[in-house]
Amino acid sequence: MAACATLLVGGFALTPSLAQLKPNDAGVETPFGRAPLSFADVIEKVKPSVVSISVTGSNRTAQRSGGATPGQPSPFPDIPEDSPFYEFFKNLPREFRNQPQQQRPTQAQGSGFLISADGYVVTNNHVIDGAGRIQVSFDDQEKLEAELVGTDARTDLALLKIKADGKTFPHVSFAKDAARVGDWALAVGNPFGLGGTVTAGIVSALGRDIGSGPYDFLQIDAAVNRGNSGGPTFNLQGEVIGVNTAIFSPSGGNVGIAFAVPARTAVEVIDQLREKGTVSRGWLGVKIQNVDEDTAAAIGLAQSKGALVSEITPGGPAADSGLRAQDAILSVNTDEISDSRDLARKIAGYAPDTTVDVKVWRDNKEETVKVKLGTFPGSAEEIARLEQGNPTDDTSGTELQQLGLTLAPIRTGEEGVSVAEVDPESDAAQKGVRAGDVILEVGGTVVNGPNDVVEGIRKAKELGRRAVMLSIKSQEQRRIVPIQLKQG
Repeated sequence: MAACATLLVGGFALTPSLAQLKPNDAGVETPFGRAPLSFADVIEKVKPSVVSISVTGSNRTAQRSGGATPGQPSPFPDIPEDSPFYEFFKNLPREFRNQPQQQRPTQAQGSGFLISADGYVVTNNHVIDGAGRIQVSFDDQEKLEAELVGTDARTDLALLKIKADGKTFPHVSFAKDAARVGDWALAVGNPFGLGGTVTAGIVSALGRDIGSGPYDFLQIDAAVNRGNSGGPTFNLQGEVIGVNTAIFSPSGGNVGIAFAVPARTAVEVIDQLREKGTVSRGWLGVKIQNVDEDTAAAIGLAQSKGALVSEITPGGPAADSGLRAQDAILSVNTDEISDSRDLARKIAGYAPDTTVDVKVWRDNKEETVKVKLGTFPGSAEEIARLEQGNPTDDTSGTELQQLGLTLAPIRTGEEGVSVAEVDPESDAAQKGVRAGDVILEVGGTVVNGPNDVVEGIRKAKELGRRAVMLSIKSQEQRRIVPIQLKQG
C-alpha cells in the first residue's frame, strides 16, 4: 500500500509526503498556488470582528381568528376553532374577553462586522429597517447598544455605530482586489440565531442581477441562511469580498446559491454613509428599456446596444434637457452604454448637479444632448409622485411631523394615501403603523391624498384633541388606530 495519497489538482497528479498533509500545516503546494488544509487560522483572525445583530421594534396587534372586528382586540387567545377551549373563551362575559392587547415588540436577528476600531458596523438595510432598538453581540456574549448612522436601500447596506466611548474593537477591511470565480469564500454570521457560524465555499459567479436595482452581486455557494444577512464573506487573506444580502431558495433554506454586495460597491456606499449618513447619486429622470434586435431594426441601429428612453419623468432632469421618448442612449461622456442597467449604474456613479454629454440615436443619426443630473429620489414613493407629474410634496409640515409619518400619493384609481416612512420614536410606530400601509380615513373623513390627512389633523387640533383616529389598510386587512400627536 502506498505510504501517502495521490492528489489530483487541476489535472496534475501530486504525491505529497505525509508531513505535507499534517492538519496543522497551512496547506499543500499545487501548480496554481497553495491549497489550504484548514481555514482555522484565517477564521481565528477575523471571527472576533463579526457580530450578531438583534433588532427590536413594535408590531401591530395580530388579527386573531374568531370574528373580531378588524382593528379591534380579539375576544380570546389564538385558539383554533376545533379546540375544546374555543367555545369556553368565546362565551366569556364581554368584560373579560374584550381586553385590549398590549403591543408586543417584534424581534429580528441578522449579522454584521466591524470595520473600525471605534465601533462602526456594516450590515444590511433590511436587517435594521424599522428598528427601535439595535444591539450587537460578540462571541463572548457581550452585548452593546448601537445607533443607526445611515442606510442605502438600493444596495441594501446600513452603517451602525456602537455606543461605547473609549472602547476599541477588532475589525476587518475590505479587499482591494476584485474576487474571481473559483476563489474561496468563507461566510461568518448568525444563521437562525446561532452566532459565530462559519461556512465555506467558492465564488460561483460575478455580475449577478437579482432584480433589486442596477448593481451587480457576487454569487457564492457557502451555506447562507436566515440570520446571515449583513454578515461578511472573506477571502483567504481575511479580507471582506462581499456583504451577504440574499439567497435563492425555493424552500427557504440553503440550496447553495447566495448573493453578496461586492467589496468595491460596499466601500463606495459605506464611505458616503459614514461621512453624511446618506448616499447621493446622479439621476437622469427617464424610464428606460433595453435595445433588443427588433428595437434596433425599427429605429435603424446597426447593433442592439444602448438604452431606449420609453418615458421622460415630469419635473426630472431630462425634462428640460431636450431628451425625448424613443431616443436610444448610446454613451454618456464617451462611455458606451451596453444596456439599461449599464446606463443606470453609470448615471448613479456621477454626483448630483454634474452636467454630462448624452449621445443618442434619433431620426437615423447621432446627436449629443447635455443634461444636468439631479439627485436620485430617496424612496419609491417619491419616484412614483414624480412620475405622476407632482414633483412638489407638501407633506412634511408640522402636522405630519406631529403624527410621525411621511406620506406619498398612491397610483391613480386606488383609494387612500401611502405611508412612506414612520418615525420610530412616534406613537404611530408603537401602534404598529409601517411603511407601505394605506391610510383610508382620518377622523371618519375619506382620504384621497396627503393633504386630506393634514386637514384631518388640523381639525382634531382645533377640537382640542390630543390624538387622531386613522382607518388603515395593512395587507388587505383594515383596522382603526388612534395615534397620539406629538406636542409642539
